[in-house]
Amino acid sequence: MSGNHSHGALTGSAASQNKRAMTLALLLTSSFMVAEVVGGLMTGSLALLADAAHMLTDAGGLAFALLAIRLGERPATPERSYGLLRAEILTALGNAVILLLLTVYILYEAYERFKNPPEVLGAPMLVVAALGLGVNLVSMRLLAGGSSDSLNVRGAYFEVLSDMLGSLGVIVAAVIVTFTGWRLADPIVGAGIGLFIVPRTWNLLKEATHVLLEATPARIDLRLLDERLRSIPAVVGTHHLHVWTITSGLDAMSGHLVISDLSDSGRVLAEARQVAAVEFEIAHVTIQIEEEGSSEREAALPV
Repeated sequence: MSGNHSHGALTGSAASQNKRAMTLALLLTSSFMVAEVVGGLMTGSLALLADAAHMLTDAGGLAFALLAIRLGERPATPERSYGLLRAEILTALGNAVILLLLTVYILYEAYERFKNPPEVLGAPMLVVAALGLGVNLVSMRLLAGGSSDSLNVRGAYFEVLSDMLGSLGVIVAAVIVTFTGWRLADPIVGAGIGLFIVPRTWNLLKEATHVLLEATPARIDLRLLDERLRSIPAVVGTHHLHVWTITSGLDAMSGHLVISDLSDSGRVLAEARQVAAVEFEIAHVTIQIEEEGSSEREAALPV
């Protein structure tokens, strides 16, 4: 029997490539959060203070995401052979949980305001919310490119998206209250925002859990990979074939190939690695070669 493996750089996660954009988004979000707190205190607007708390959640999510990237860039050690790359997935999971809890709070607050609509200072709230909308749109633009590649960046993007919706809600509520005096607009908009966040956050939670359970990546057809490996000349069987995600953009595979002649193992290994790395874009490949009948002989050995 023989074994071999190949892998790309395990420190180049998809999230690390978006570090600069996330840092800029964090600075923008944190700066305007302070401005929104000041505006809320000066105008006595509960809506602005609530939106500032929402932005605090965004800033915290971005800060934790950047921390996870820093940890993920640390080199591997004998104790942690993959380094701390999984910190990204744990952070994405935490962001999803925070967003779901925030949604529950939004819906609860909307219910309370339905019962007792508070006074709303429409004009100053409208000005500050409009500025907040601009900040959120810039942050979303910064994060949009990496949101399709990294769960961590996607979690941060959804947090900024949810806050952008919060700013829109404050603007809509401020306009309605200012021109009509209908205070129920505030809880209605708040409930709508909460309901909008739920399905996207739930998908993020499912994806993070999928990775932590080391399930087969959604983009990989394991049956097709198995068939392709079996089609390599001299390969007569496969077993213990597994594919999982280490962190966003970095998948791994391990498996055993049974061949008819061990003298052909070098060629088989090279072609199998080519199939996994090029055709299926798997970065970290570990393959063990076994001679036909070796499994049966090992099984017959006394324990």
